[in-house]
Amino acid sequence: MPFCLDGLEQGDAVLAVTTGANIDLLRQSLGGAAGDVEFVDANEWYRTPGRTLGAYHRYVDQRTTGGRYPLVRVIGEPVWHGRDATETTEWTRYESAINVAFAGCPAWIVCPYDTRVLPGHVVEDARRTHPQLVAGPAAQASDDYTPPDAADGAWTRRLAPIPAGSPYAVLPFDADLVPVRTFVAEHASSLGLSESGVQLLVFAANEIATNAVSHGGGRGRVAVGRSGNRIICDITDPGSGALDWYLGYLPPEPGGQSGHGLWIVRQLCDLVEVHTGDGGTTVRLHVGTA
Repeated sequence: MPFCLDGLEQGDAVLAVTTGANIDLLRQSLGGAAGDVEFVDANEWYRTPGRTLGAYHRYVDQRTTGGRYPLVRVIGEPVWHGRDATETTEWTRYESAINVAFAGCPAWIVCPYDTRVLPGHVVEDARRTHPQLVAGPAAQASDDYTPPDAADGAWTRRLAPIPAGSPYAVLPFDADLVPVRTFVAEHASSLGLSESGVQLLVFAANEIATNAVSHGGGRGRVAVGRSGNRIICDITDPGSGALDWYLGYLPPEPGGQSGHGLWIVRQLCDLVEVHTGDGGTTVRLHVGTA
């Protein structure tokens, strides 16, 4: 509540993204000032990491462009319950990536973690993903903070193996990407992905495959399979250049010549993983069947 009230006093835009119960409590505590705060249910906001980050960027741009507000203050409480291991890992890395993604933005974000009900590893990771911790009225530096670009690769993650017995089709490709689009569409559809989901996956896979051809030696490999309720598509190129795992979380410069592809792909897919190993770089795209 003090964070919101101080923001309103300073003339900032204030956004509270949290649970329905916490929204009710915050409204009651703020009283008449609640009308100047925008509230959003976290379950509606925190659906996929890429789209969530895109929504935050749009919100900040809309509120600060033209000097409408000097700063945006956000209470952003991520949703952790009901996530599987892969989702939890990627949302944790999202929490780390926002430090880079918002480094130059006029935004101040506080992320609440309810230590009474959250799993211990989620709380521990929160101390690693956030440079400052607030317990009571003041903030203090987190001794466990690990930046997303840490030299020791603390945030890099190997791709999870495809579950045994799951269908997994593979196709090598070169500069001609028509076979890639056809292959992805046919196999994703056969594995139960909806028509709209197939269209999203084909567009995203084509974008990544184009990058592989342009920057990864002119060839690559695409694979499509299913893991639980998600269709996954791996695009691997044999290039020697490593990609940062958080590539695509940073919005590209409007006039820039690169960086747009992965940003768009993260908006389209439910999850996007990037891993560079001895066999090259693999971008794994996840699109849910539900």
